[in-house]
Amino acid sequence: MTHNPKPYRTAPRDPATVPAGIPVEDTACTSRTGQRRAPGTTTHHAAVDTRPHILVVHRWRDEHALYENYIDHTTHRVTYVTTELGWSSLPPAAAGVVEVTATDDFGQVGAAAATLTALFGAPDRVVALNEGDLDTAAGLRARLGLPGQSPKDLARFRDKLVMCETVSAAGVRTPAFADAPDAAAVRAFADSHGWPVIVKPRRGTASRGVLRIDSPAGLSALDELPGEDRLVQEFCADRIYHIDGLWSGGRLGPWRASRYVNSCADFTTGAVLGSAEEDDPQLLDALGEFTASIAGALSAEPWVFHLEVFVGTGPDGRPNLHFLEAGYRVGGAEIPFVWREVHGIDLMAAAVDVQLGRRPTLAEPKTWRTGGWLLVPTPVPAPCRVIAAEPLTELVDGPYAQVVPPAGYVVPRTGGYEHVGARFRFRSLCTREVESAIAKAAAEFRLECTAVS
Repeated sequence: MTHNPKPYRTAPRDPATVPAGIPVEDTACTSRTGQRRAPGTTTHHAAVDTRPHILVVHRWRDEHALYENYIDHTTHRVTYVTTELGWSSLPPAAAGVVEVTATDDFGQVGAAAATLTALFGAPDRVVALNEGDLDTAAGLRARLGLPGQSPKDLARFRDKLVMCETVSAAGVRTPAFADAPDAAAVRAFADSHGWPVIVKPRRGTASRGVLRIDSPAGLSALDELPGEDRLVQEFCADRIYHIDGLWSGGRLGPWRASRYVNSCADFTTGAVLGSAEEDDPQLLDALGEFTASIAGALSAEPWVFHLEVFVGTGPDGRPNLHFLEAGYRVGGAEIPFVWREVHGIDLMAAAVDVQLGRRPTLAEPKTWRTGGWLLVPTPVPAPCRVIAAEPLTELVDGPYAQVVPPAGYVVPRTGGYEHVGARFRFRSLCTREVESAIAKAAAEFRLECTAVS
């Protein structure tokens, strides 16, 4: 099927949208379709309305998260801080909405939260599911004195230096790493561990700012980067896997391991990016044990994880595994959709449960199928206008779902993996078939775009 209606419908502006930072006693907020509601339908009645107030920070345009399935919007007052792109996937039952230009801008989101607090009272909980919004949500909780993950609690999941120190101290194998405050520190690290090295932001997302430096001559590239805290790591040539699932606090819940097709860093330079779920039982046994050691090292409480690990082969022929990174979230790209559509499991539901202080439970399927996904970058940097793109409707063993922009659509310039050239999802009985389908789709799909100034 072609999955187009949500991502390429833009909700119109509406004068009833509540401006951030302006207290309002009575308002007519907009629904996700932009239609104005009758005045008074979202009147603030803090004195009589005792329903819990849940504030959600939301940025996706597509339905990565089905909030009405996770939070009862009749027994709770659920409000949203979103961007222009996020309007089309907001639940119609949202009690209030404030639009900001960026959900990772704490100043804007803080002002939006103040507006919603004036309307609905102080929130009881703050929910944010996108990795780029976790810091914002933690900051709001700290400012408002709310339960849930604080900036200090989040550090080991967002600061890659703290993350690596935490898992390494627990005995998890990692490539050598160190803080990289300047070029001299990187040079000293390479003198000890050899070239090449990887330098990346300590709080980066989606391979932003990841740099491979092959020799001392390459250190000058650091001078061109914006100032921020960085980490240097020993280069590892082993294949990268992502592992997604639920840690119950004491054991693994449902989880899946997937081998990447190319790397996230390759995607930033124009290569396609995808993955196929692994079905090798020997490797899965090793990955399961390794995943449990990482998840337990990072938290004794339940959490939904997106891990990345290096997978090589040791001298004895057994898997040789090293930790790369961990995310306190559902994986990005098409991972939430593949889990829902192929496995019948909504990881976002578990992530919301964790943030609301509920104990997450996810039932495993009796039989696991094999899923996968593919992202195609735009041929020119965004923003760009699509000139031609044809869904892969005739491809044998092709994707079961695809998000292909129509001609004339302008791909926005945003971070992450939602607003890309095209997105495809696959399912089959084994890894080999999924990888083959991904390769065929990548070879067959054509996308033509022109730059928009």
